Amino acid sequence: MFKKILIANRGEIALRIIRTCKEMGIPTVAVYSTADQESLHVRFADEAVCIGPPPSSESYLSIPKIMAALEITNADAVHPGYGFLAENADFAEMCSEYGVKFIGPQAYQIRKMGDKVTAKETMIKAGVPTVPGSGGLVEDVKQGLKICKKIGFPVIIKATAGGGGKGMRIVREEAEFETQWDHARKEAMASFGNDGIYIEKFIEKPRHIEFQIIGDQKGKVAHLSERDCSIQRRHQKLVEESPSPFMTPRLRKKMGEAAIKAGKAIRYEGLGTVEFLVDAKANFYFMEMNTRIQVEHPVTEEVIEKDLVKEQIKVAAGLPISGKNYIPRLHAMECRINAEDPLNNFRPSPGKIESFHSSKGHGVRVDTHVYAGYVVPPHYDSMIAKLICKAETREDCITKMQRALGEFIIEGLKTTVPFHQALMKDENFRKGNIHTGFLETFDFSKIKSE
Repeated sequence: MFKKILIANRGEIALRIIRTCKEMGIPTVAVYSTADQESLHVRFADEAVCIGPPPSSESYLSIPKIMAALEITNADAVHPGYGFLAENADFAEMCSEYGVKFIGPQAYQIRKMGDKVTAKETMIKAGVPTVPGSGGLVEDVKQGLKICKKIGFPVIIKATAGGGGKGMRIVREEAEFETQWDHARKEAMASFGNDGIYIEKFIEKPRHIEFQIIGDQKGKVAHLSERDCSIQRRHQKLVEESPSPFMTPRLRKKMGEAAIKAGKAIRYEGLGTVEFLVDAKANFYFMEMNTRIQVEHPVTEEVIEKDLVKEQIKVAAGLPISGKNYIPRLHAMECRINAEDPLNNFRPSPGKIESFHSSKGHGVRVDTHVYAGYVVPPHYDSMIAKLICKAETREDCITKMQRALGEFIIEGLKTTVPFHQALMKDENFRKGNIHTGFLETFDFSKIKSE
Protein backbone atom coordinates (compact mmCIF):
# COMPACT_ATOMS: atom_id res chain seq x y z
CA MET A 1 0.00 0.00 0.00
CA PHE A 2 1.07 3.61 -0.52
CA LYS A 3 3.17 5.42 2.08
CA LYS A 4 1.74 8.88 1.39
CA ILE A 5 -0.89 10.27 -1.01
CA LEU A 6 -0.97 13.83 -2.33
CA ILE A 7 -4.42 15.08 -3.32
CA ALA A 8 -4.10 17.27 -6.41
CA ASN A 9 -7.45 18.97 -5.92
CA ARG A 10 -9.45 21.17 -3.59
CA GLY A 11 -12.82 21.51 -1.86
CA GLU A 12 -15.16 18.71 -0.95
CA ILE A 13 -13.53 16.03 -3.11
CA ALA A 14 -10.12 16.67 -1.54
CA LEU A 15 -11.67 16.37 1.92
CA ARG A 16 -13.56 13.25 0.81
CA ILE A 17 -10.30 11.57 -0.27
CA ILE A 18 -8.49 12.61 2.92
CA ARG A 19 -11.17 10.93 5.04
CA THR A 20 -10.78 7.60 3.27
CA CYS A 21 -6.99 7.81 3.45
CA LYS A 22 -7.18 8.38 7.21
CA GLU A 23 -9.38 5.30 7.59
CA MET A 24 -6.81 3.31 5.58
CA GLY A 25 -3.95 4.63 7.68
CA ILE A 26 -2.33 6.50 4.78
CA PRO A 27 -0.82 9.97 5.44
CA THR A 28 -2.02 12.74 3.12
CA VAL A 29 -0.73 15.93 1.56
CA ALA A 30 -3.06 18.78 0.60
CA VAL A 31 -2.10 21.34 -2.00
CA TYR A 32 -3.83 24.70 -2.02
CA SER A 33 -3.90 28.10 -3.65
CA THR A 34 -3.81 31.26 -1.54
CA ALA A 35 -7.60 31.52 -2.00
CA ASP A 36 -8.03 28.15 -0.26
CA GLN A 37 -5.73 28.52 2.73
CA GLU A 38 -8.75 28.42 5.10
CA SER A 39 -10.36 25.40 3.41
CA LEU A 40 -11.02 22.28 5.48
CA HIS A 41 -9.00 20.01 3.21
CA VAL A 42 -5.93 22.04 4.18
CA ARG A 43 -6.75 21.75 7.85
CA PHE A 44 -7.39 18.00 7.94
CA ALA A 45 -4.54 16.78 5.74
CA ASP A 46 -1.35 15.64 7.48
CA GLU A 47 0.71 18.09 5.42
CA ALA A 48 -0.18 21.06 3.21
CA VAL A 49 1.73 22.84 0.47
CA CYS A 50 0.78 26.20 -1.05
CA ILE A 51 1.15 25.95 -4.83
CA GLY A 52 0.35 29.47 -5.98
CA PRO A 53 -2.19 32.27 -6.42
CA PRO A 54 -5.95 31.77 -6.99
CA PRO A 55 -6.06 31.32 -10.80
CA SER A 56 -6.21 27.59 -11.57
CA SER A 57 -3.62 27.97 -14.31
CA GLU A 58 -1.12 29.13 -11.69
CA SER A 59 -2.00 26.56 -9.03
CA TYR A 60 -4.23 23.49 -9.43
CA LEU A 61 -3.55 23.16 -13.17
CA SER A 62 0.20 23.74 -12.87
CA ILE A 63 1.86 20.35 -13.40
CA PRO A 64 5.34 21.63 -12.44
CA LYS A 65 4.03 22.93 -9.10
CA ILE A 66 2.19 19.69 -8.34
CA MET A 67 5.30 17.69 -9.21
CA ALA A 68 7.40 19.93 -6.95
CA ALA A 69 4.95 19.36 -4.09
CA LEU A 70 5.20 15.60 -4.65
CA GLU A 71 8.99 15.79 -4.52
CA ILE A 72 9.32 17.88 -1.36
CA THR A 73 6.79 15.78 0.56
CA ASN A 74 8.04 12.39 -0.71
CA ALA A 75 4.51 11.31 -1.60
CA ASP A 76 4.52 8.09 -3.65
CA ALA A 77 0.99 8.48 -5.07
CA VAL A 78 -1.30 11.25 -6.24
CA HIS A 79 -5.09 11.29 -6.31
CA PRO A 80 -6.40 13.85 -8.83
CA GLY A 81 -10.07 13.82 -7.74
CA TYR A 82 -12.26 15.19 -10.54
CA GLY A 83 -11.71 18.24 -12.72
CA PHE A 84 -8.36 20.05 -12.92
CA LEU A 85 -5.73 17.39 -13.83
CA ALA A 86 -7.92 14.31 -13.30
CA GLU A 87 -8.13 13.52 -17.02
CA ASN A 88 -4.81 15.00 -18.09
CA ALA A 89 -2.84 12.23 -19.80
CA ASP A 90 0.39 14.26 -19.77
CA PHE A 91 0.17 14.56 -15.98
CA ALA A 92 -0.52 10.84 -15.55
CA GLU A 93 2.42 10.06 -17.82
CA MET A 94 4.76 12.39 -15.95
CA CYS A 95 3.81 10.83 -12.63
CA SER A 96 4.66 7.41 -14.04
CA GLU A 97 8.02 8.62 -15.34
CA TYR A 98 8.92 9.95 -11.89
CA GLY A 99 7.82 6.81 -10.04
CA VAL A 100 4.67 8.32 -8.55
CA LYS A 101 1.47 6.29 -8.85
CA PHE A 102 -1.37 8.20 -10.51
CA ILE A 103 -4.53 6.91 -8.82
CA GLY A 104 -6.55 6.50 -11.96
CA PRO A 105 -6.21 5.03 -15.43
CA GLN A 106 -3.00 4.93 -17.41
CA ALA A 107 -2.14 7.78 -19.77
CA TYR A 108 -3.00 5.87 -22.95
CA GLN A 109 -6.44 4.99 -21.54
CA ILE A 110 -7.14 8.64 -20.76
CA ARG A 111 -6.10 9.64 -24.28
CA LYS A 112 -8.20 6.89 -25.85
CA MET A 113 -11.35 8.15 -24.15
CA GLY A 114 -10.47 11.86 -23.92
CA ASP A 115 -10.82 12.46 -27.65
CA LYS A 116 -14.49 11.84 -28.42
CA VAL A 117 -13.93 10.75 -32.02
CA THR A 118 -11.30 8.18 -30.99
CA ALA A 119 -13.56 7.05 -28.13
CA LYS A 120 -16.49 6.51 -30.52
CA GLU A 121 -14.33 4.56 -32.97
CA THR A 122 -13.11 2.39 -30.08
CA MET A 123 -16.68 1.72 -28.95
CA ILE A 124 -17.82 0.77 -32.46
CA LYS A 125 -15.00 -1.79 -32.66
CA ALA A 126 -15.98 -3.11 -29.21
CA GLY A 127 -19.61 -3.58 -30.27
CA VAL A 128 -21.02 -0.85 -28.01
CA PRO A 129 -24.04 0.99 -29.54
CA THR A 130 -23.20 4.53 -30.68
CA VAL A 131 -25.27 7.42 -32.01
CA PRO A 132 -25.41 7.56 -35.84
CA GLY A 133 -23.13 10.30 -37.13
CA SER A 134 -19.99 11.28 -38.97
CA GLY A 135 -17.86 8.45 -37.60
CA GLY A 136 -14.90 10.83 -37.38
CA LEU A 137 -13.87 14.46 -37.69
CA VAL A 138 -15.71 16.52 -40.31
CA GLU A 139 -13.40 18.52 -42.57
CA ASP A 140 -15.70 21.29 -43.79
CA VAL A 141 -19.26 22.61 -44.03
CA LYS A 142 -19.89 20.84 -47.34
CA GLN A 143 -19.02 17.42 -45.89
CA GLY A 144 -21.01 18.25 -42.76
CA LEU A 145 -24.16 19.04 -44.73
CA LYS A 146 -23.81 15.83 -46.68
CA ILE A 147 -23.69 13.85 -43.42
CA CYS A 148 -26.68 15.74 -42.02
CA LYS A 149 -28.80 14.91 -45.05
CA LYS A 150 -27.86 11.25 -44.67
CA ILE A 151 -28.73 10.91 -40.96
CA GLY A 152 -31.47 13.56 -40.98
CA PHE A 153 -32.08 16.67 -38.88
CA PRO A 154 -31.97 17.48 -36.02
CA VAL A 155 -28.24 16.94 -35.50
CA ILE A 156 -25.77 17.99 -32.86
CA ILE A 157 -22.36 19.45 -33.66
CA LYS A 158 -19.72 18.54 -31.06
CA ALA A 159 -16.13 19.50 -30.37
CA THR A 160 -13.91 16.41 -30.26
CA ALA A 161 -12.00 17.83 -27.28
CA GLY A 162 -15.17 19.21 -25.70
CA GLY A 163 -16.76 19.07 -22.29
CA GLY A 164 -19.31 20.98 -20.21
CA GLY A 165 -21.39 21.80 -23.28
CA LYS A 166 -18.69 23.96 -24.91
CA GLY A 167 -18.25 23.63 -28.66
CA MET A 168 -21.69 22.03 -28.90
CA ARG A 169 -24.62 23.19 -31.06
CA ILE A 170 -28.02 21.66 -31.89
CA VAL A 171 -29.10 22.24 -35.50
CA ARG A 172 -32.70 21.57 -36.46
CA GLU A 173 -32.70 22.64 -40.10
CA GLU A 174 -30.29 23.00 -43.00
CA ALA A 175 -30.54 26.81 -43.21
CA GLU A 176 -28.87 27.31 -39.81
CA PHE A 177 -26.17 24.65 -40.16
CA GLU A 178 -23.32 26.83 -41.46
CA THR A 179 -23.79 29.51 -38.79
CA GLN A 180 -23.88 26.96 -35.95
CA TRP A 181 -20.89 25.15 -37.46
CA ASP A 182 -18.83 28.36 -37.29
CA HIS A 183 -19.95 29.09 -33.72
CA ALA A 184 -19.07 25.57 -32.54
CA ARG A 185 -15.59 25.63 -34.10
CA LYS A 186 -14.74 29.06 -32.73
CA GLU A 187 -15.91 28.14 -29.22
CA ALA A 188 -14.03 24.83 -29.37
CA MET A 189 -10.79 26.55 -30.36
CA ALA A 190 -11.19 29.19 -27.65
CA SER A 191 -12.00 26.63 -24.95
CA PHE A 192 -9.75 23.70 -25.84
CA GLY A 193 -7.24 24.94 -28.43
CA ASN A 194 -8.68 22.34 -30.80
CA ASP A 195 -11.41 23.12 -33.33
CA GLY A 196 -11.98 19.50 -34.41
CA ILE A 197 -15.70 18.88 -34.97
CA TYR A 198 -17.87 15.82 -35.46
CA ILE A 199 -21.61 15.39 -36.02
CA GLU A 200 -24.20 13.08 -34.47
CA LYS A 201 -27.91 12.54 -34.79
CA PHE A 202 -29.65 14.54 -32.06
CA ILE A 203 -31.75 12.26 -29.83
CA GLU A 204 -34.91 14.10 -28.76
CA LYS A 205 -35.64 14.19 -25.02
CA PRO A 206 -33.18 11.45 -24.05
CA ARG A 207 -32.36 10.25 -20.59
CA HIS A 208 -28.74 10.49 -19.46
CA ILE A 209 -27.94 7.18 -17.77
CA GLU A 210 -24.39 6.28 -16.83
CA PHE A 211 -22.78 3.11 -15.51
CA GLN A 212 -20.06 3.14 -12.88
CA ILE A 213 -17.35 0.64 -13.79
CA ILE A 214 -14.18 -0.51 -12.10
CA GLY A 215 -11.24 -2.36 -13.61
CA ASP A 216 -8.09 -3.83 -12.09
CA GLN A 217 -4.55 -4.16 -13.41
CA LYS A 218 -5.20 -7.72 -14.60
CA GLY A 219 -7.86 -6.67 -17.13
CA LYS A 220 -10.92 -7.64 -15.07
CA VAL A 221 -13.83 -5.15 -15.33
CA ALA A 222 -17.17 -5.01 -13.48
CA HIS A 223 -20.01 -2.52 -13.18
CA LEU A 224 -21.34 -1.01 -9.96
CA SER A 225 -24.85 -0.18 -11.24
CA GLU A 226 -26.26 2.90 -12.93
CA ARG A 227 -27.04 6.52 -12.16
CA ASP A 228 -29.65 8.70 -13.85
CA CYS A 229 -28.29 12.20 -14.47
CA SER A 230 -31.06 13.55 -16.68
CA ILE A 231 -31.76 16.66 -14.59
CA GLN A 232 -29.19 19.08 -15.94
CA ARG A 233 -28.78 22.63 -17.14
CA ARG A 234 -26.59 23.44 -20.13
CA HIS A 235 -25.10 19.93 -19.88
CA GLN A 236 -24.18 20.48 -16.22
CA LYS A 237 -25.76 17.92 -13.88
CA LEU A 238 -27.87 19.18 -10.97
CA VAL A 239 -29.49 15.99 -9.62
CA GLU A 240 -28.36 12.37 -9.84
CA GLU A 241 -30.06 9.21 -8.61
CA SER A 242 -29.74 5.44 -8.53
CA PRO A 243 -31.45 3.35 -9.69
CA SER A 244 -32.81 5.17 -12.72
CA PRO A 245 -36.64 5.40 -12.58
CA PHE A 246 -36.57 4.21 -16.22
CA MET A 247 -34.48 1.11 -15.56
CA THR A 248 -35.68 -2.49 -15.90
CA PRO A 249 -33.70 -5.65 -15.10
CA ARG A 250 -33.44 -6.45 -18.82
CA LEU A 251 -32.20 -2.96 -19.76
CA ARG A 252 -29.72 -2.93 -16.85
CA LYS A 253 -28.28 -6.23 -18.03
CA LYS A 254 -27.83 -4.96 -21.60
CA MET A 255 -26.40 -1.58 -20.59
CA GLY A 256 -24.18 -3.12 -17.92
CA GLU A 257 -22.74 -5.57 -20.45
CA ALA A 258 -22.09 -2.70 -22.87
CA ALA A 259 -20.33 -0.69 -20.15
CA ILE A 260 -18.09 -3.65 -19.33
CA LYS A 261 -17.29 -4.09 -23.04
CA ALA A 262 -16.26 -0.44 -23.11
CA GLY A 263 -13.91 -0.92 -20.17
CA LYS A 264 -12.41 -4.14 -21.47
CA ALA A 265 -11.80 -2.60 -24.89
CA ILE A 266 -9.05 -0.46 -23.35
CA ARG A 267 -8.16 -2.74 -20.39
CA TYR A 268 -9.44 0.02 -18.14
CA GLU A 269 -7.79 0.48 -14.74
CA GLY A 270 -9.53 2.19 -11.83
CA LEU A 271 -12.93 3.84 -11.51
CA GLY A 272 -14.63 5.18 -14.61
CA THR A 273 -18.07 6.06 -15.89
CA VAL A 274 -19.56 5.01 -19.21
CA GLU A 275 -22.27 7.50 -20.16
CA PHE A 276 -25.23 6.71 -22.41
CA LEU A 277 -28.16 8.52 -23.98
CA VAL A 278 -31.36 6.47 -23.75
CA ASP A 279 -34.40 7.21 -25.90
CA ALA A 280 -38.07 6.63 -25.08
CA LYS A 281 -37.97 3.13 -26.63
CA ALA A 282 -35.05 2.07 -24.40
CA ASN A 283 -32.50 2.25 -27.22
CA PHE A 284 -29.19 3.34 -25.71
CA TYR A 285 -26.13 4.93 -27.27
CA PHE A 286 -22.60 5.48 -25.98
CA MET A 287 -21.98 9.18 -25.34
CA GLU A 288 -18.60 9.37 -23.61
CA MET A 289 -16.46 7.86 -20.89
CA ASN A 290 -15.19 9.80 -17.91
CA THR A 291 -11.83 8.38 -16.84
CA ARG A 292 -12.02 9.53 -13.21
CA ILE A 293 -14.19 9.47 -10.13
CA GLN A 294 -17.43 11.44 -10.65
CA VAL A 295 -18.98 14.21 -8.58
CA GLU A 296 -22.00 11.94 -8.11
CA HIS A 297 -20.09 8.88 -6.85
CA PRO A 298 -21.78 9.06 -3.39
CA VAL A 299 -25.07 8.02 -5.02
CA THR A 300 -23.51 4.70 -6.00
CA GLU A 301 -21.76 4.34 -2.63
CA GLU A 302 -25.11 4.60 -0.85
CA VAL A 303 -26.91 1.95 -2.93
CA ILE A 304 -24.14 -0.66 -3.03
CA GLU A 305 -22.52 0.18 0.35
CA LYS A 306 -18.96 0.49 -0.94
CA ASP A 307 -16.37 3.25 -0.42
CA LEU A 308 -15.43 3.98 -4.04
CA VAL A 309 -12.37 6.06 -3.14
CA LYS A 310 -11.07 3.12 -1.13
CA GLU A 311 -11.70 0.82 -4.11
CA GLN A 312 -9.80 3.27 -6.33
CA ILE A 313 -6.79 3.26 -4.03
CA LYS A 314 -6.80 -0.53 -3.72
CA VAL A 315 -6.85 -0.99 -7.51
CA ALA A 316 -4.04 1.56 -7.91
CA ALA A 317 -2.00 -0.43 -5.39
CA GLY A 318 -2.38 -3.53 -7.56
CA LEU A 319 -5.12 -5.35 -5.64
CA PRO A 320 -7.66 -7.30 -7.72
CA ILE A 321 -11.39 -6.59 -7.88
CA SER A 322 -13.96 -9.31 -7.18
CA GLY A 323 -15.47 -8.97 -10.65
CA LYS A 324 -18.96 -8.84 -9.17
CA ASN A 325 -21.59 -6.65 -10.85
CA TYR A 326 -23.79 -4.74 -8.41
CA ILE A 327 -27.52 -4.00 -8.39
CA PRO A 328 -28.84 -1.08 -6.29
CA ARG A 329 -30.28 -2.26 -2.96
CA LEU A 330 -31.91 1.06 -2.01
CA HIS A 331 -32.73 4.33 -3.77
CA ALA A 332 -30.34 7.27 -3.44
CA MET A 333 -30.44 10.80 -4.79
CA GLU A 334 -27.93 13.66 -4.81
CA CYS A 335 -28.69 17.37 -5.10
CA ARG A 336 -25.73 19.58 -5.97
CA ILE A 337 -25.81 22.67 -3.78
CA ASN A 338 -24.17 25.46 -5.77
CA ALA A 339 -23.42 29.05 -4.80
CA GLU A 340 -25.68 30.29 -7.60
CA ASP A 341 -28.88 32.30 -7.88
CA PRO A 342 -31.54 30.09 -9.54
CA LEU A 343 -33.85 33.11 -9.93
CA ASN A 344 -31.18 35.00 -11.87
CA ASN A 345 -30.22 32.44 -14.53
CA PHE A 346 -28.07 30.55 -12.00
CA ARG A 347 -25.56 33.38 -11.81
CA PRO A 348 -22.60 32.54 -9.52
CA SER A 349 -22.90 33.94 -6.00
CA PRO A 350 -19.48 33.87 -4.32
CA GLY A 351 -18.93 35.50 -0.93
CA LYS A 352 -18.87 34.89 2.80
CA ILE A 353 -21.15 32.29 4.36
CA GLU A 354 -22.62 34.02 7.40
CA SER A 355 -24.52 31.02 8.77
CA PHE A 356 -24.33 27.33 7.88
CA HIS A 357 -26.36 24.36 9.12
CA SER A 358 -26.24 21.11 7.15
CA SER A 359 -29.02 18.55 7.14
CA LYS A 360 -28.83 15.50 9.37
CA GLY A 361 -30.81 12.38 10.21
CA HIS A 362 -31.14 8.78 9.11
CA GLY A 363 -30.28 8.25 5.46
CA VAL A 364 -28.92 11.79 5.00
CA ARG A 365 -25.33 12.54 3.98
CA VAL A 366 -23.67 15.89 3.25
CA ASP A 367 -20.32 16.14 1.49
CA THR A 368 -18.95 19.66 1.86
CA HIS A 369 -15.85 21.68 2.65
CA VAL A 370 -17.61 24.87 3.77
CA TYR A 371 -18.66 26.23 7.16
CA ALA A 372 -19.93 29.43 8.78
CA GLY A 373 -17.39 32.17 8.09
CA TYR A 374 -15.96 30.43 5.00
CA VAL A 375 -15.54 32.67 1.96
CA VAL A 376 -16.57 31.01 -1.31
CA PRO A 377 -13.97 32.21 -3.82
CA PRO A 378 -15.02 33.33 -7.31
CA HIS A 379 -12.17 31.49 -9.03
CA TYR A 380 -13.50 27.92 -9.08
CA ASP A 381 -16.58 25.77 -9.65
CA SER A 382 -19.59 27.07 -7.71
CA MET A 383 -20.53 23.76 -6.06
CA ILE A 384 -20.21 24.06 -2.28
CA ALA A 385 -21.98 20.92 -1.06
CA LYS A 386 -23.67 17.70 -2.08
CA LEU A 387 -26.80 16.58 -0.26
CA ILE A 388 -27.37 12.83 -0.59
CA CYS A 389 -30.41 10.98 0.71
CA LYS A 390 -31.25 7.28 0.61
CA ALA A 391 -34.40 5.30 1.35
CA GLU A 392 -36.07 2.04 0.40
CA THR A 393 -38.08 3.55 -2.48
CA ARG A 394 -37.76 6.54 -4.81
CA GLU A 395 -40.91 8.09 -3.32
CA ASP A 396 -39.50 7.81 0.20
CA CYS A 397 -36.15 9.16 -1.01
CA ILE A 398 -37.80 12.28 -2.48
CA THR A 399 -39.77 12.82 0.74
CA LYS A 400 -36.56 12.53 2.76
CA MET A 401 -34.81 14.94 0.38
CA GLN A 402 -37.60 17.49 0.83
CA ARG A 403 -37.18 17.29 4.59
CA ALA A 404 -33.39 17.55 4.34
CA LEU A 405 -33.50 20.53 1.99
CA GLY A 406 -35.78 22.30 4.45
CA GLU A 407 -33.08 21.92 7.13
CA PHE A 408 -30.22 23.09 4.93
CA ILE A 409 -29.44 26.66 6.01
CA ILE A 410 -26.83 28.70 4.15
CA GLU A 411 -26.99 32.45 4.76
CA GLY A 412 -24.87 35.19 3.24
CA LEU A 413 -25.11 34.17 -0.41
CA LYS A 414 -27.57 32.69 -2.90
CA THR A 415 -27.70 28.91 -3.37
CA THR A 416 -29.59 26.34 -5.42
CA VAL A 417 -31.43 24.98 -2.36
CA PRO A 418 -34.74 26.73 -3.31
CA PHE A 419 -34.52 25.31 -6.83
CA HIS A 420 -34.15 21.78 -5.50
CA GLN A 421 -37.07 22.30 -3.12
CA ALA A 422 -39.29 23.32 -6.04
CA LEU A 423 -38.04 20.43 -8.16
CA MET A 424 -38.87 17.84 -5.50
CA LYS A 425 -42.50 19.03 -5.61
CA ASP A 426 -42.76 18.90 -9.40
CA GLU A 427 -45.33 16.29 -10.49
CA ASN A 428 -43.41 15.07 -13.55
CA PHE A 429 -40.18 14.78 -11.58
CA ARG A 430 -41.90 12.79 -8.86
CA LYS A 431 -43.33 10.44 -11.50
CA GLY A 432 -39.89 9.97 -13.03
CA ASN A 433 -40.90 11.61 -16.32
CA ILE A 434 -37.52 13.26 -16.84
CA HIS A 435 -35.09 13.86 -19.69
CA THR A 436 -32.09 16.06 -20.40
CA GLY A 437 -34.29 18.94 -21.59
CA PHE A 438 -36.54 18.79 -18.51
CA LEU A 439 -35.55 22.23 -17.20
CA GLU A 440 -36.45 23.92 -20.49
CA THR A 441 -40.12 23.60 -19.51
CA PHE A 442 -39.69 23.76 -15.73
CA ASP A 443 -41.76 26.46 -13.99
CA PHE A 444 -39.09 28.57 -12.28
CA SER A 445 -41.78 30.81 -10.80
CA LYS A 446 -42.35 28.07 -8.21
CA ILE A 447 -38.94 28.77 -6.68
CA LYS A 448 -39.11 30.73 -3.46
CA SER A 449 -36.55 33.47 -2.96
CA GLU A 450 -34.10 32.87 -0.08
